[in-house]
Amino acid sequence: MQKFEVFRILVLVFCVCIAYLEIEQAAQSDCREVVLGGIEQVDQSYVKNESCRGDKKSGVSHSQITRLYSRFTSLDKGENGTLSREDFQRIPELAINPLGDRIINAFFPEGEDQVNFRGFMRTLAHFRPIEDNEKSKDQNGPEPLNSRSNKLHFAFRLYDLDKDDKISRDELLQVLRMMVGVNISDEQLGSIADRTIQEADQDGDSAISFAEFVKVLEKVDVEQKMSIRFLH
Repeated sequence: MQKFEVFRILVLVFCVCIAYLEIEQAAQSDCREVVLGGIEQVDQSYVKNESCRGDKKSGVSHSQITRLYSRFTSLDKGENGTLSREDFQRIPELAINPLGDRIINAFFPEGEDQVNFRGFMRTLAHFRPIEDNEKSKDQNGPEPLNSRSNKLHFAFRLYDLDKDDKISRDELLQVLRMMVGVNISDEQLGSIADRTIQEADQDGDSAISFAEFVKVLEKVDVEQKMSIRFLH
């Protein structure tokens, strides 16, 4: 593998996998039809209100919210207004993907085993493309979820399993094993992990910090690669 290729590959693989959550059919845009019957636990007033004016924190528009809610309800087989890990695992492309569990975990706050529509939407909002008018927004305002920095934080957390703000050799090896399975020997994987850390590690702690991770990917078009088309 070329220098830092493992990080670039993970970003690409993750985006391809998460795109399987893509909306299959757009929901009707009439706000009165956004909330479907029989779902009591979802914050229906939130869906009604936000679908009519968009969600400011996530930057998701009215039409995007209605489409996302259509997808959310199609995954909510129990019709209880939340999604479990089992609901995600029913998506065939995630169930068979070696990174499936890592992708699914990204939707759940630590210690939680259910995610509501708001959490579902705001996780996917990281993959909303950056529009031209957003690039010139006030730099003193709140950082949008789909900023380059937040996209990179999202990708970094896929590696940082113990949440100590560093990617260790063992954590890197775990991701490599998930990506390549038995196609590469442990010795070769170890060599790739060692070389990657050696080249990225600037402070000599034998791990990769977020700042070092950002440096690794500075020439990668993260804004484009970590975007999915149904959020255009």
